[in-house]
Amino acid sequence: MAGRGRGSVSGVVALCLLLVSLVACGGKPAADSAKADVQQVLDRRAAAVLDRDKAAVGKTGESGWFDELSAVPLAAWSYRVTGLHRSGDMATADAELRYQIQGYDQAPVTVARTLSLSLDAGGQWYVTDEKPAKKAPEQLWDQGEVLVVRGKHSMVLGVGQPGEALHRFADLADSAVPAVSDVWGTEWPGHVVVLVPKSLEGMAGLLGSPASSYRGIAAVTTGETGAPAQAPADRIIVNPDAYGLLGTLGKQVVFTHETTHVATRSDTSAATPLWLSEGFADWVGYRGTGRTPEEAAPELWEAITESRVPAALPTDEDFGFGGSATGLALAYEGGWMACRMIADRWGEERLVEFYRAVGAHKKRPGAVEEALEKVLDTNLEDFTAQWQDYLRVQLD
Repeated sequence: MAGRGRGSVSGVVALCLLLVSLVACGGKPAADSAKADVQQVLDRRAAAVLDRDKAAVGKTGESGWFDELSAVPLAAWSYRVTGLHRSGDMATADAELRYQIQGYDQAPVTVARTLSLSLDAGGQWYVTDEKPAKKAPEQLWDQGEVLVVRGKHSMVLGVGQPGEALHRFADLADSAVPAVSDVWGTEWPGHVVVLVPKSLEGMAGLLGSPASSYRGIAAVTTGETGAPAQAPADRIIVNPDAYGLLGTLGKQVVFTHETTHVATRSDTSAATPLWLSEGFADWVGYRGTGRTPEEAAPELWEAITESRVPAALPTDEDFGFGGSATGLALAYEGGWMACRMIADRWGEERLVEFYRAVGAHKKRPGAVEEALEKVLDTNLEDFTAQWQDYLRVQLD
């Protein structure tokens, strides 16, 4: 019995020695310990970013990127390690970065990041690189030093852009916000965040998509449809290449269009067709400009003069960036004319009511039909016929 007991004890000791690099007897696996250690380093790194302490950031790893970010007013910045891949003294961490822009984001923006780390001479983890995770969008500071300009109703963040150019974008936003509120009301934040990268490629990086998808698109707005009150602010992302080709009026129309998307976000849902969301944004954008249908809808004007009247309202697929430029223009112009008709025949307040009624549905089927009946006292077939007649009258 005694000999067997000694053998058992020896076996346990040997097993612990064998596994000591993986598991401390009765303790946590080494991988878990490394993950916890990395999390602690990233916690210190995040605190240093919020404290604007570059020296403290440097104690946790590479800090050159801090200068690119330093002008951005932050209310929150934190990391959560979701995975760690270690190979000796080197490791790669998968992490969620959560940050908020002060005064604009009511909840954190969450983005996936990849961090490379190594052990220093003292056995502490040290960040050697941080970048967007695979297939994740870039952040503006990934592209260079961010310059920040504040307007009355806007915050403009740019990379590779002179300050005067960013001030012009702030002026556009400051004109757009009251124009949108005049239609939609003031029950929305009443300010916008604008991102201006250096080029089309920079815009594509911020969206995590190929540049070819946005060639010729002056700006897009990102955000969650049906977003609750506690949500990150939408971002209006500018394509400086396409924007620079627009005239003064065109630039303002585009900015008011995008600001309309920001204002209507909480009342836009999966039930809202693109002909309505894009058409309404265009209607607000052109409202008060004096632009005639022939001037603002040239592709549709050409189609109508050639007796090519659309058979139906534009589908969501018609708004795809991958199609022809003419097809995309026809979709936007058709949606705009539908909203313009509602405003002309039923009134602007009824158009807003119709938009909200459609978005109140959780699903697409029946949403437009029910709102047409309840708000406009018509049905889809009659509405489509009226729209076709309206196109003929306004554009023929």
